[in-house]
Amino acid sequence: MIALQSSSPSLGPPVAALLALVLVGGLIGAVGSAVVRRLSNPVGKYRLLYGAVLFPFTLLSYGVLVLLGFGPAIRALFPTNPVFLSNILTNFITFLATGFVWLAAYAPTIRGVRDVREVELNTSTALSKMGRYVLGLSAVLAVVIVPLQALPSESSPLVLAVGLAAIAIIFLYASPWLIPLLRSTQKPTEDVANRVATLCSRADLNVRDVRILDTDDEETADSLVRGPPNYRRLFLTSTFLDVFDDDTATALLAIEAGRLDTHVFEIRVSTVIVAGIALIASLTGVGSRWLLLGFSVVVLLFGFWLSRRQIRVADEYAAERVGESALSDALNRYADVHAIEPTRRRFPNPLSVNVPLGDRIDQLSTLTEA
Repeated sequence: MIALQSSSPSLGPPVAALLALVLVGGLIGAVGSAVVRRLSNPVGKYRLLYGAVLFPFTLLSYGVLVLLGFGPAIRALFPTNPVFLSNILTNFITFLATGFVWLAAYAPTIRGVRDVREVELNTSTALSKMGRYVLGLSAVLAVVIVPLQALPSESSPLVLAVGLAAIAIIFLYASPWLIPLLRSTQKPTEDVANRVATLCSRADLNVRDVRILDTDDEETADSLVRGPPNYRRLFLTSTFLDVFDDDTATALLAIEAGRLDTHVFEIRVSTVIVAGIALIASLTGVGSRWLLLGFSVVVLLFGFWLSRRQIRVADEYAAERVGESALSDALNRYADVHAIEPTRRRFPNPLSVNVPLGDRIDQLSTLTEA
């Protein structure tokens, strides 16, 4: 018998779905931006728009594109490759299409962010930088997800969840090398490196090296430390050292040192991994469904509470090194630079991993009075 060749996946439905998702994403971004601009503390609300609306919609779009076979349909247009390379190409196409949906939703918000922050943020430049990030992340994800797809089809979904957890941990500790692939970075000049070394010494922040992130257009002044304990890399935005004096920069870096000491980032990642595995186990019938579902909720709420608690402990850690008053001034200065109104909550949000900036400042005032 002669084996019949399998027909190529239909191209029409997945392409139509992509176009629809792009249009809906752009509409959500435009409407969301119009609403956020009219709210109090719009800068903080834009962050909420990205994290609570646009990002979940992008994840949903990925699921739709996978179900409709967008990647295989486009990959079929190219010459046949070895299975491993073909799988990478299929994944890359799907992730890139998902990234295109994200860009469509993100684009209408750029003008709003520029207006509320009063910065010279060029739309084409912002899209170009975000596009590079999407391209790099799509390539990385396309490679790392292939081993999971090699699992036998009869494997338990729990095995897949554990594999995804392993990938999350790899991303956690490979960040010092992944971030430069995804964003424009450069080594600091000798003068800048010496200044940063002095600031880190004053803040008791131990890192192996420093990289500068290009954010002149966005005028975001942030610091970030990533990597395993024996190779921690400090990332500073190019605006950070320009808008903050040494005292303010030292205080903000002391907070980073405090968060490293209290393992804030690791707690967040671990919470999502453990709660996610328990949730998948409950949905796939591995063990008692309701017990596992309850365990997932408890882990999530406890992890979020612990994250908020450790943020406060990290602030106390930083205050011991620079003083409560200096740290409070630094947080207020940070809010001014980013046009953020320090918010306060009478009761903590159990579904938030962050402490409102106003509450953190008030806590420092309490420590000062004590």
